[in-house]
Amino acid sequence: MPQQSRQDATGTALITGASSGIGYEFSSQLARQGYDLLLVGRNRPALASLAKRLEEESGVRAEFCAMDLSVAPAPEELFAEINQREMSIDVLINDAGFAMQGPFAENDASTLLDMLQVNVMAVTHLLRLILPGMIERRRGKILNMSSIGAFMPGPLMAAYFASKAYVLSLSEALANELSGSGVTVTALCPGPTRTRFAQRARLTETKAFRGALMEPAEVAREGLDALMKGKRVVITGFKHKLQLLPRPFVPRRVLAYFARQYHQTPGPKGRTAAPLWPAAPESSHPSHATQP
Repeated sequence: MPQQSRQDATGTALITGASSGIGYEFSSQLARQGYDLLLVGRNRPALASLAKRLEEESGVRAEFCAMDLSVAPAPEELFAEINQREMSIDVLINDAGFAMQGPFAENDASTLLDMLQVNVMAVTHLLRLILPGMIERRRGKILNMSSIGAFMPGPLMAAYFASKAYVLSLSEALANELSGSGVTVTALCPGPTRTRFAQRARLTETKAFRGALMEPAEVAREGLDALMKGKRVVITGFKHKLQLLPRPFVPRRVLAYFARQYHQTPGPKGRTAAPLWPAAPESSHPSHATQP
């Protein structure tokens, strides 16, 4: 592929979670489109290797910033880096995020709060810091990583599904607010994808990840196509679009039931795991009885 001259650079894209998975593919595909890059993630060696490869293959400028977005001051520190490097962000890809599986009451509290910091607070903070500059320049494209889980309750992944519902709602609201400003906001809602996401969340043995999975390159391609067209919400993959078609007509209680079936781990001999809670002991005090 012929290298693009510096004068013809399309703009600068900031991608969080760039060192692996869908974020890695976003970075590669944006580089091929001629965007300079600021790659953000926790794995410094992986970011450095990716930046070097993209500069050599696509002729773009690829810089990186290694930081952990689960630390509350990280977005402010990243924004300071952007200003220090005199960068103007034309495309913001909020890809970083992770999940955890299991009953909410048994989730490790520290990991749970880290997840919400990355999935919700860091996304919100970065948007608030970077968006004013885009509005002032009257151009910019934002893609926020949501999930098909945003459309339903998610037993055994309760906080993760809720975090992605927040991202979807925020994205749709901002898209409305920014109409006519030159800035667009897209919420990308993929289903199960072949990345390290499932291993980290302990989901590899669940029904959701035992079937056919989308490839990260395909998800990134659909997401960037929607972003460049200014679409507000995109659900990746025909199968996932089809699965969500009946959703408006199905009670949320029923949606929660099926979501739980997909995200519980199998028990002995392939059976599904036992109910979360054992039957309550009989009590002579009705006020202590378990509520249905």
